[in-house]
Amino acid sequence: MWKNFLHQVQQGDVKALARCISLVENEVAGYETLLQSLPGSPTPVIGITGPPGAGKSTLTDALIELIVQQGKKVAVLCIDPSSPFNLGALLGDRIRMSDWYNNPSVFIRSLATRGSLGGLHPKIIELTDLLKASPFDYIIVETVGVGQSEIEIAGLADITVVVVVPEAGDEVQTMKAGLMEIADIFVVNKSDRPDADLFVKNLRLMLAPAFHKTDIPIPVMKTVASRKDGIPELFEAISSHPLHRSSNPRRSWLLAEKAYFLLQQKRMKDIDKASLKTAIEAAGSTFNLYRFVESLH
Repeated sequence: MWKNFLHQVQQGDVKALARCISLVENEVAGYETLLQSLPGSPTPVIGITGPPGAGKSTLTDALIELIVQQGKKVAVLCIDPSSPFNLGALLGDRIRMSDWYNNPSVFIRSLATRGSLGGLHPKIIELTDLLKASPFDYIIVETVGVGQSEIEIAGLADITVVVVVPEAGDEVQTMKAGLMEIADIFVVNKSDRPDADLFVKNLRLMLAPAFHKTDIPIPVMKTVASRKDGIPELFEAISSHPLHRSSNPRRSWLLAEKAYFLLQQKRMKDIDKASLKTAIEAAGSTFNLYRFVESLH
């Protein structure tokens, strides 16, 4: 069954792809077999992140239009806030990108964070690898925009685009330890607003020390995504960025974290908290936590 699914995904069958995403999301029995069969792929992953209200979805929508106009295919994963009642995605991004919902060159999937830290979905690596098996030219991952904890995207994406607005001066200062350090490209969206030029100048000054730490300067681009202003220049900056053509050094750390988590899950699968409690109670007053843990190795 899984081989057939993978073949359909590789042939560009979006219904099969959507079903496979659901099977992986819900950990349906055998989904690991599918993941283990996935081939390697060089499909570039573009990460779009930044604080709420910066216009990430409008920017993503404009990038989709540009990619489609070039005759390319794009898959978009929109990480939405989770509903507090059923942990499902609130689907805000899919509504905003409804123009592309039935376009054969575009695949959009809204995912819930499900309480995951880092602004991403707990299975975002698996789902991105699944999309890479399908014949897309680009994959865009737009994160929920929760602030400094949202640095996982830097390991997942080949290029990380951080979107801010001119009014975000103080906010950018607080983000410095997080988003400021993961940006490969900065976008000042809504740059038709007052003081945008001054904000861009100050942002470049803030980024200046980073030039001494890396051989790749961090460009600061101005856009007005609602009018599509600056979008061709942004896409050119993404396409010509050195990281676009090389491996992302931060990805190894993200994969190491994921491998550690998966190994932890596998090794812990036979350990049940209720049985631990029973064994502890049986030991009575002679119980020693550290000997007990050692005995479980």
